[in-house]
Amino acid sequence: MPEEWRRDGFTISSDPTRLDLDAIHAFLAASYWARGIPRDVMERSIANAVPFGIYEGERLVGFARVVTDRATVGYVGDVFVLEPWRGRGLSRWLMECVLAHPELQGFRRWFLLTRDAHGLYAQAGFTPLAAPDRWMEKSTPDAYGANG
Repeated sequence: MPEEWRRDGFTISSDPTRLDLDAIHAFLAASYWARGIPRDVMERSIANAVPFGIYEGERLVGFARVVTDRATVGYVGDVFVLEPWRGRGLSRWLMECVLAHPELQGFRRWFLLTRDAHGLYAQAGFTPLAAPDRWMEKSTPDAYGANG
């Protein structure tokens, strides 16, 4: 069930029908973490997650998604606020809404990856890995062929 939060002329909504997929794809395809992502891959990533859009009126100005089993774990990904709307506390509010969503409660673990937003996520309660030696990954950095 989609949720909505309102503040200072902005709305955060988990309604996937409100998303501006063109705007999301334009941002992600140029981002450091999803450079070159094909549109169909992006659409599947959103369809199989709980998406959150930040809106000023009807215009999408930010986004995040949570990949989850809705029971034990949530992965926060693809978080962004478009440049003209940065510095207004929207990303912090977005994380508050993500963590407050009724379908995303009682998890054993939340996790995310970031290169440069550690301060933002620390404000939401995220910390460095307590036991990094337990984590493993299988990474394909050039999965979309944009880096080579």
